[in-house]
Amino acid sequence: MNNEKKPLKKFSKARKWLFIILAFFLVFIGLNWPTNYYIEMPGSAVSIGQFVKSNVKPPSNFYLVTVSETSQPATVWEYLFSFTQKHASRIPKTELLGGSSSSQYQELQNWYMQTSQQNAIYYAAKKAGLKPKLHYKGVYVMQVLKGSSFKGKLQIGDTVLGADGHKFHSTEEMISYFQKKQLGSKTIINVVREQKKINFKGKIVKVKGTGKPGIGIQLVEHVQVETKPKVTINAGAIGGPSAGLMFTLTSYEVFSGKHLAEGHKIAGTGTISPSGKVGMIGGVDKKVVAADRAGAEVFFAPVDTAGMKKSASNYLLAKKTAKQIGTKMKIVPVRTFDDALHYLHEKY
Repeated sequence: MNNEKKPLKKFSKARKWLFIILAFFLVFIGLNWPTNYYIEMPGSAVSIGQFVKSNVKPPSNFYLVTVSETSQPATVWEYLFSFTQKHASRIPKTELLGGSSSSQYQELQNWYMQTSQQNAIYYAAKKAGLKPKLHYKGVYVMQVLKGSSFKGKLQIGDTVLGADGHKFHSTEEMISYFQKKQLGSKTIINVVREQKKINFKGKIVKVKGTGKPGIGIQLVEHVQVETKPKVTINAGAIGGPSAGLMFTLTSYEVFSGKHLAEGHKIAGTGTISPSGKVGMIGGVDKKVVAADRAGAEVFFAPVDTAGMKKSASNYLLAKKTAKQIGTKMKIVPVRTFDDALHYLHEKY
């Protein structure tokens, strides 16, 4: 009788271990299951001089600041662990990507970066008293809107050159051309994709937001700047438009020959327009932390709140974060490039 119980005991023990292994396996799968959130954390401060090419040596004391972001939706483990990180944020997938895929979002950030660089070079050259030339190349497709007859045809990064045999010479000309057409009328647009010219057929639709006829795309002007001396910027894998202000400061020093705050580490953020206006960005609190860790003395923060509540100002959030971390770094509000330039002239 005792002999009969031993096999049962062994079977029970084996079943127990099987249950434990299965439980560990399920926990492992569960913790690595993707959530619908991306995690953002402070990134790093990077000297812009290494990205700028010119026959004039660029300064090395201006820094762009990045936000570290998971490339894919965070796993359950990453999501839970982020709560132990003081400056981590959990961004809903729909809020970050909209209707785009992860790859489309990255492509979008690349195009924003290129536009930012062109705006920076153009305005810096103009501010330095030079006469930069803008060559219109068309418009970048940033997003194909819901309801557009070109959805599934156009891709992010395509450049629209013209339509129906007409070549556009400005974004305003393109928008005006489509707005004059009847809703539902047919049109053929001419596009460049990966250096190949392609034609797409579609119809004119009512554009959401404006209520006017159009082809239903979110766009940004594709221009190329020509300057003497020649200046180019290549930030590699860094994307987005938020380094515009710092690109402009670096380019301005190259064009003007003036030394701005030489020997002092200056960081900052903000988009730049062709007219020198500094625009709001995301993740400014994380950028303040990254700039402080890198030993920056100054951090420029956009203060423009057009269309937003004053409390949404990048500058106010940057000041709040600086106080929380106890940094000695000076947070400087800027609305325009001139604000940053004036501060550097006065301080250094």
